[in-house]
Amino acid sequence: MAAGRAIKMTEFASRIRDIRLSEIRKMFEVAGEDTINLGIGEPDFNVPEHVREALKGAVDEGLTHYTSNRGMDELREAISEKLKTENRVHVEPESIIVTVGASEAIFMCTQALLDRGDHALIPDPGFLSYDACVKLAEAISVPVPLSMEDEFSMTPERVESLITDNTGVIIMNSPSNPTGSVMGKDDIKGVAEIAEDRDLIIISDEIYEKIIYDGKHYSPARFTDNALVINGFSKTYAMTGLRIGYVAGREDIIEELLKVHQYNTACAPSVSQVAALAALRGPQDCVNEMVEEFRRRRDLMFRSLHEMGLECMLPGGAFYMFPHVGDSRGFTENALDAGVAVVPGSAFGRAGSDYVRMSYATSYELIEEAMARLKTVCGV
Repeated sequence: MAAGRAIKMTEFASRIRDIRLSEIRKMFEVAGEDTINLGIGEPDFNVPEHVREALKGAVDEGLTHYTSNRGMDELREAISEKLKTENRVHVEPESIIVTVGASEAIFMCTQALLDRGDHALIPDPGFLSYDACVKLAEAISVPVPLSMEDEFSMTPERVESLITDNTGVIIMNSPSNPTGSVMGKDDIKGVAEIAEDRDLIIISDEIYEKIIYDGKHYSPARFTDNALVINGFSKTYAMTGLRIGYVAGREDIIEELLKVHQYNTACAPSVSQVAALAALRGPQDCVNEMVEEFRRRRDLMFRSLHEMGLECMLPGGAFYMFPHVGDSRGFTENALDAGVAVVPGSAFGRAGSDYVRMSYATSYELIEEAMARLKTVCGV
């Protein structure tokens, strides 16, 4: 650079000024070599054998080219059948888009359904992508405060109280990240009826659908056409790195979502689509075995936290524990000093500021050791 030449500062778009990088990812950066990471939000299992074989076969057969924008016909047919038989949600293959994970589906929905200044109701505490995607659409997040007293469930009464003329969408997530709560049928149906009456769209993130220990999963799309189902294969089949998911819903909405998808990613990876098809149509024993192991780990962590005197709800699904610790920042720092990485609850919204998120998507033995280390933090 020439001497004395002024450096021009780049001006970035206003829509990204308030976007923070994930605090979950920060935990990976600060964790030491001997730190036990309870911040990880992905199963520690391998991709099922039949899925791996399908993946290798797709590469060997040269199935490495573009698919249609919506995704492979056979995969969308399998997803449509799955929704009908398992969820009682009737969506034709033409009303399904295969996406680059559930993350792209959330981004697509907020981009297509929210205008500048629109309001989106989001769970608080809730997955941090919801707020970021709403802001990237230049819309406004309206937190729906959830509490342990209500088992962190998004009740129809609370949702109704926050709706205004500016409300465009309601984002739901059951089973929940970060709390592990599972909404009951009455609450799901109640919110669906509100969406119907108010002509609002529900964006329903159902990525943890299969990881349920107590209760049953219900999709709001069972009770209203004003709901978009977002799901995928990352959590159920430990396929996080294959980046494959889908969104299903009303044909008129899907047509608009396709515009975002087409110019953003064109199509989901072809080999991952083949793997997803194998996952849906293959044996499901691997899922049941994984869920039972998660249940065993959940019970260990829940028991240990109570022995430390920490108040915590027994999660009905997903693989997260959300104990009340008071000063979440201080607890997180002290836990890290003790060799355990957790995520401060404030990362998931203001209502989570007195909590921390712990993932039990790691081995039973490591959880035992992590709990032993945390006892020193709690003075036990």
